[in-house]
Amino acid sequence: MRVGYGRVSTPDQHPEAQHDALAAAGCEQVFVDVASGKLARRPELDKALLSANRAGDQLVVTKLDRLGRSLENLIEVSKALQERGVDLVVLDQSIDTSTAMGLMFFQILGSIAEFEHALMSERTRDGLAAARARGRTGGQKPKLGPRQVKLAREMYEEKGADGKRAYTVEHIAQEFGVTRPTIYRHLAKP
Repeated sequence: MRVGYGRVSTPDQHPEAQHDALAAAGCEQVFVDVASGKLARRPELDKALLSANRAGDQLVVTKLDRLGRSLENLIEVSKALQERGVDLVVLDQSIDTSTAMGLMFFQILGSIAEFEHALMSERTRDGLAAARARGRTGGQKPKLGPRQVKLAREMYEEKGADGKRAYTVEHIAQEFGVTRPTIYRHLAKP
């Protein structure tokens, strides 16, 4: 029996292309996870592995990176499949672990996929460091600009005729269209 497995990393990605390719490859059952490859829990993969459990069965994926989180994980899954006599077929890379050549290519491609991921992570870290060096930080833009923060402070410190604060934090927050915690956060800064 051919069992297909696909995975998309985020809910806004579409698994249809993987599903169609697996169905066209003759998979009788197709399982698709919507989860990051780094997550240990992928329930649809568990179901696919339970379905492809007899000698002669095949677990089919469109791309190698859809199956494992790392080279170590890919090799672990491959070994578990081999112990049960289940072959791994990777459509885009024409890998079939039922052959010695396919097994070797699987291991080489797994190494390359992990290397590519490491390079991408390194480039991301380098880009973030360069942005920080230019004074940019990640995250959302501040809700209040420097002038608004100054006005909020002045409103907060303003006293009424009775000696009490003229404006509450709630009133200041409403005036600037932000939440009270935003006002408190800015008031706490020197």
